[in-house]
Amino acid sequence: MRIVIAGGHGKIALRLERLLAERGDSPVGLIRNPDHADDVRAAGAEPVVIDLEDTTATRLTEKVMGADAVVFAAGAGPGSGAARKTTVDRDAAALLADAASLAGVRRYVMVSAIAADEGPPPGSDPVFAAYIEAKRAADDDLRGRSLETDWTILRPGRLTDDPGTGRVRLAPKVERGEVTRQDVAAVVAAVIDEPATIGQVLELVGGPTPIDEAMASVRNRP
Repeated sequence: MRIVIAGGHGKIALRLERLLAERGDSPVGLIRNPDHADDVRAAGAEPVVIDLEDTTATRLTEKVMGADAVVFAAGAGPGSGAARKTTVDRDAAALLADAASLAGVRRYVMVSAIAADEGPPPGSDPVFAAYIEAKRAADDDLRGRSLETDWTILRPGRLTDDPGTGRVRLAPKVERGEVTRQDVAAVVAAVIDEPATIGQVLELVGGPTPIDEAMASVRNRP
């Protein structure tokens, strides 16, 4: 499958690209900075340069045309202010959905944030609060596109760079916790081509259950 990943140079995206390439898919990493192209190629993906904060749905449609799925794994990143949480984490996610719809690409996997529907915890730093609000708005937008989009929203807990364990907790609601970026990438790879996850919001943290068993529990959930 040809899978287009927004935020193609991010820590989750590079891990995902490598996993997809290893299993025989054709990942495409959308990147803003052309200097990151070699890293994307090294992960086994095709780099495509486009700035999601400075483009149109029409231009982005050209980049996702022919894809079997899109993944939104972009983020404004640490050190960015509240305004970029809106332009990247919210607006770029919606722009990708617009472009996917125009290109006839139904499958969309969103990497969001745990408990986004609850909003930011009381007393949150203003930038973190803006991040959670942006994620909540992006998720709401995607959930409103069910007629045109086969969406899945994956909401990982606090991300770490520890080695992946291959074991997680995956359900519509889990207790807050940590999860490795490697395990998030592995779950995204599994979710992409799992029809049972379409129309589901799933939270993800580290846990005791092998990823394939966690996916089986999603398939078997009433």
